[in-house]
Amino acid sequence: MKRLLLLLTGLALATTPMLAQKQTPPEGGKPRDFTLPRRQVITLDNGLKASLVPYGDVPKVTVNIFVRTGNMHEKANEIWLSDLLAQLMQEGTTSRTAQALSEEAARMGGSISVYSNFSAMVISGSVLSEFAPALVSLLADVLTNPRLPASELERLKANLKRDLTVDKSRPQSQANEKFAAVMYPDQPYGRIYPTEEMLTSYDLAKVKGFYDTQFGAQRTQVYVSGKFDKDAVEKAIRSSLGNWRKGPAMNIPVAKPATAKSFALLDRPSAPQSTLIVGLPMIDPTQPDYVPMVVTNSLLGGSFGSRITSNIRENKGYTYSPYSSISSYYRGGTWSERADVTTEHTGASIREILKEVNLLRTTAPTKAELTGIQNYESGIFVLRNSSPGGIINQLSFIDFHGLDESYLTNYVKNVMAVTPERVQQLTQKYINPQNMTMIVVGDRSKVESQLTEYKPAGKLSGSK
Repeated sequence: MKRLLLLLTGLALATTPMLAQKQTPPEGGKPRDFTLPRRQVITLDNGLKASLVPYGDVPKVTVNIFVRTGNMHEKANEIWLSDLLAQLMQEGTTSRTAQALSEEAARMGGSISVYSNFSAMVISGSVLSEFAPALVSLLADVLTNPRLPASELERLKANLKRDLTVDKSRPQSQANEKFAAVMYPDQPYGRIYPTEEMLTSYDLAKVKGFYDTQFGAQRTQVYVSGKFDKDAVEKAIRSSLGNWRKGPAMNIPVAKPATAKSFALLDRPSAPQSTLIVGLPMIDPTQPDYVPMVVTNSLLGGSFGSRITSNIRENKGYTYSPYSSISSYYRGGTWSERADVTTEHTGASIREILKEVNLLRTTAPTKAELTGIQNYESGIFVLRNSSPGGIINQLSFIDFHGLDESYLTNYVKNVMAVTPERVQQLTQKYINPQNMTMIVVGDRSKVESQLTEYKPAGKLSGSK
């Protein structure tokens, strides 16, 4: 027995090195082009457009109604007015109470919502396929016949005030607000938060005035995706929205980011971390360099395996979740890197971010590094489009920016066509550290001395 145990032990020791040897993973499959489901586009006499996109076999359907208004049409003293309108629109129609709306959607196996963002007010719902025409009619009622009850106004304003207080207490929100104001001065894209006094001043007349001025068929696009009866849905769209008023013509403010660099330090006494944003103007999706620039951003800081993330997260341990992104508005946008870093490493973090930018400006990435990023970007693009909601988001994106459907069908091909030399050239062309705006929210007493090489002479812009 003892001899047998020794034999087995020897065999185990002999095979351990072989088992421990790292196996080379198989080469990944070639990224596939995205195939856009064929859509039927309908234009009503009043100017409203609808896109019907059959997709998948799951017996569900998603309907989104986009009205091209929202925060972008708010005046300087109307910030979040469209958000208040969106919440009031969920409080019922002239023929249905809020409870009746909710119960009717629930009986269809789903729910509805209304929300506002910079580029649209969206009324959406998702239900079982057999109820697609009924959902269209229900959402159309919310859109065209909102009750806007005065009895709910103060409650909803109080909710927005609480949201405002919570948001403004966060350093990330403070940095976002300052960055937007610096990049888009005197533009709606630069106005993120109202004051509490502004919210208090909103009355029902002002809310109704925004609806009357900004809503109409000419600004409205309906998207239907999933499994549904096309003829029945088209009939529902025509019957419930065909007689709606034309309203104002499409009018989308052009985003014009400031080109002058700026620096701001917002004091947050005793903060254990500093919130950083470094960024500059960036091209919009209509430009030929846009998709290659998406790849470049992903390699630089926009993915978990990106250079900046590997540097200040994995190697230095300055931060947990840094990221860079391209934010696109109409005919303009910004690139930015954002991170919450330890206070003592505030200056060092900025230094490492800029080092990675400069390295990519002077030296092209390897083919292997770039291929990994391309596979990642191609994969997540296809995943984004693997649901009815994802299809609608992509179609609304190209419609908003005036792009052809080939933007979507050629996306993977264009991602994979980017070369290492192109990445370097794009970084040189669009991401120049000398033009960057920097926003820091942190303990001024501990971080100001770390930032002397970045701030302009004299008092720090935006300091408190």
